[in-house]
Amino acid sequence: MNKNHHLCQYDDPDGIPCLEEAMKHSHYCYWHDSSVDKSGPEVKEALIEFTRSGGMTRGICLKNTDLKNIDLVNHYHKEGFDFSYADFYRANLSGAHLFNINFNHTSLMKSDLRYANLNCANLNGANLLGIKWKGCKIEHLSIGKKLVQEVRAKQLLKEGEQALALDQFEQAEEIYRDLRKHAEMEGIFTMSGELIQKELTMRRMQMPKASFRRFSSKIVDLFCGYGEDPIRIVGISLLLIVICAALYTYTGLSYQGDVLTYDSNKSITENFSLFLSCLYYSIVTFTTLGYGDFTPVGISRAIAAIEAFTGSFTIALFVVVFVKKMTR
Repeated sequence: MNKNHHLCQYDDPDGIPCLEEAMKHSHYCYWHDSSVDKSGPEVKEALIEFTRSGGMTRGICLKNTDLKNIDLVNHYHKEGFDFSYADFYRANLSGAHLFNINFNHTSLMKSDLRYANLNCANLNGANLLGIKWKGCKIEHLSIGKKLVQEVRAKQLLKEGEQALALDQFEQAEEIYRDLRKHAEMEGIFTMSGELIQKELTMRRMQMPKASFRRFSSKIVDLFCGYGEDPIRIVGISLLLIVICAALYTYTGLSYQGDVLTYDSNKSITENFSLFLSCLYYSIVTFTTLGYGDFTPVGISRAIAAIEAFTGSFTIALFVVVFVKKMTR
């Protein structure tokens, strides 16, 4: 914290001091004092001047401020202006030019971002609950791997606060849903696909742990990322083929009347050759081709039946998910 009591005592989480003079009867400057009403029409021009003159914009309080059509683009510079940890609660940012701006850990709760330009903006750790997104440009927008509500929810679960954690997961689901719908409206389908996975994950986290709904939701997520990740299906398929091949190696297959199975007395080359034959049989079974040169025996029959059923289902699922992604 800044020890000079004539200067603003804003305590930045990253230790960056504010060098503005503190207001009378306050420990903070005009911009960092949350008790000062900044809803007047003169604030917008004052903020532009303060920002472009190099003022400390991190952590400033702009609750309920009318900043309609404001230009906060750092023109001719690679990095945008830094409004990390700022408070824009219920601020009017409609039509604002916010290209490449840094809103890291900023509160944008219930702010109006209609028709604003947020392309390339950094919203990592920002509170995005209740934002009005209509017409907002969000190409290359970064919201981070986790919302602030997700982080809070997981911490609350560790503390045993189940009800509060569920509320945070519900808020996170709402944020992902609102942003996903807007991304679809803007035609940014790659982003909307990622958001729907996170939205459904937040919905799953609100279900009882031991419930069938939560278990089945997790399975769908693992298999195909809720229909948005065909690569997962390929990975699961390859894994299943290899596992079944290993099982066939030990349970045995029949080839031209002889039962082939793993034998520790045989050489590594012979056993590896057997595994390759079992891998071939596993692929044929998974894809339901069924050439008939190898046939299962004993327990291998049950394994083959399960693999064939799973394979036909997985291939059909891959086609559906792949076509869904490509038709976008």
